[in-house]
Amino acid sequence: MKKYLIVAALAGFILSSCSQTNTEAEVQSINAAPEADSAYVASIDAWHATRVQNLQKEDGWLALAGLYWLEPGSNSFGSAESNKIVFPKTKIAAQAGSFILDGEVVKLHAGKTADITVDGDPAQQEAVVYTAAMEQPAEMRHGSLKWVVIKRGDKYGVRLWDAESEGLRTFKGLERYPVQPEWRLEARLEQPPLPKQIAITNVLGQTSQEPSPGAVVFTVNGQEYRLDALEEGEELFIIFADKTNGTDTYGAGRYLYMPKPDASGKTYIDFNKAYTPPCAFTGYATCPLPPKQNFLPIAVPAGEKSGGSLGS
Repeated sequence: MKKYLIVAALAGFILSSCSQTNTEAEVQSINAAPEADSAYVASIDAWHATRVQNLQKEDGWLALAGLYWLEPGSNSFGSAESNKIVFPKTKIAAQAGSFILDGEVVKLHAGKTADITVDGDPAQQEAVVYTAAMEQPAEMRHGSLKWVVIKRGDKYGVRLWDAESEGLRTFKGLERYPVQPEWRLEARLEQPPLPKQIAITNVLGQTSQEPSPGAVVFTVNGQEYRLDALEEGEELFIIFADKTNGTDTYGAGRYLYMPKPDASGKTYIDFNKAYTPPCAFTGYATCPLPPKQNFLPIAVPAGEKSGGSLGS
């Protein structure tokens, strides 16, 4: 319950910060661009189709079926209500085993009749399924269920997927704005002279200082704007809010990835690829929220909306 109160409060704060809309003249100006190039539209349509496919995978956000925080010591799990961690009924044995949280290590104690696999092999009576040194946490399975141990701040939890989840069964697609080439904007990365960190808060209320390569700077209708970026591999990751949030788009902001600058220092930020955070699909995600400096004082009518299977 505390988690959902935090989400509601943070989403409300974003809504209050982004409640005004562009003037009519601004909207007309931004919509006055020439008709979208067919090849570009096709590329965005293909990107969107891949996004929808990924959502519908057995380990996609639509398949999430649970997130259970572990307490130090033994945490029993199974389908029986007497367990500390209750998996979906009829999906696994009543008493399937337990997770042992010991410092920064999580072990699985599997019940003899639970029929659980760990990374594809039958579970031994005891198996280490999470340590900080692991490149990937162990993947545990039974029937249509899959689960792994995750860490968020100083909390350890079990994230559960169900390949037969209600989210997958009822998904009817995503709504989005028409593709608009004018929202693919030339940009530059303004890098700080010294290493920079920005505060990122997630829906659990946890705040961490994350390294940032700098601010992405771009222009809309002659006005310059900037968004602090995070670095993820060969791309930049942007968490932003704008004045469509809570009306056309998800109330707690949106995400997008963009390429790093080329040798000339130029790149492009494409808001047609702005997408809805996982928390719009499920209550079992731990989404990061936009930092205050990434609240755009304009509407960005491009990318995904909050309609379709997501509701409003």
